[in-house]
Amino acid sequence: MAAPNKETLLDWYRQMVLIRRFEERCAELYQQGLIGGFLHLYIGQEATGVGAVAALREQDHVITAYRDHGIALARGLDVNALMAEMLGKATGVSGGKGGSMHLANRDLRFWGGYGIVGGHLPLAAGIALKAKYNEEDEVVLCLMGDGATNIGYFHESLNLSAVWELPVVWLVENNQYGMGTSVARASGATEIVQKAMAYCCGPDGRGMAVGPRLDGMDVIAMYDGISEAIEHARTKGPILVESLTYRLEGHSMGDPQRYRTKEEVEEFSAAGPIGRFRNHLIEKYKNIGSRLDSIDQEVLDEVEAAVEFAQNSPDPTFEDLTSHVYVD
Repeated sequence: MAAPNKETLLDWYRQMVLIRRFEERCAELYQQGLIGGFLHLYIGQEATGVGAVAALREQDHVITAYRDHGIALARGLDVNALMAEMLGKATGVSGGKGGSMHLANRDLRFWGGYGIVGGHLPLAAGIALKAKYNEEDEVVLCLMGDGATNIGYFHESLNLSAVWELPVVWLVENNQYGMGTSVARASGATEIVQKAMAYCCGPDGRGMAVGPRLDGMDVIAMYDGISEAIEHARTKGPILVESLTYRLEGHSMGDPQRYRTKEEVEEFSAAGPIGRFRNHLIEKYKNIGSRLDSIDQEVLDEVEAAVEFAQNSPDPTFEDLTSHVYVD
């Protein structure tokens, strides 16, 4: 596995900043009443999404839960269409009918965010089964929150992926809290990767691999770790990996966040993924600060252009409401 070059690292920085500014702008639009429903921000988890998705090949698949905007942007979905979807416009990636939690793009093999906790895990297993059945060189990257590892969908999906040796990387984004409950209060196994032990090490050597616990605030560590996990899944079968990250905002926009202290949030914010990666680039490359500043401004302009595009886009029609329900 070759080390990423300078331009790749700069692109990762751009993606992380784009996710952050997109999310911040969405929070403002939500407070203005322009985004409806629920809104789950990815702020603080940018390194996990960007590093993990960067490890995929073009033919591979990615599927995630309802905190999906960051993964969509990392996979390369158009920022204008994403913002339009957030505002429920006809030009959105789901025609304005999906909203924040239901983003998808079949051309990029991004199969969406899903609003039901763990509801996408059996779908990930199904996509992987299709790839194996057809002998296609494809891997599925399935992201989930730590809270999803305590439900039946999780265990059913991991079990079948182990039985059938499916090419899937189960990636738990452990941001320390499932909604408003800490991992230590909700899970008997606080090292979530250990849950793979229930499905590993069969008598014939088959089963689930217990993957590493990765530094989810380090985009390079995520890329390296998920690259190895994807290679394992491609050649040997399923693996469970855990990203140790932290969401700097609430579970959703309506979260009063009474379950954690202001000091804890400030501590993680100071060691946030974007500032940490920016410092790494400044130490690694001379006189790169102005280039990073230019990227920062370009991203701000891109997000504002996306907001303008979305606000000027048409609303879905009544005909749109009943479209894509039945196959023509």
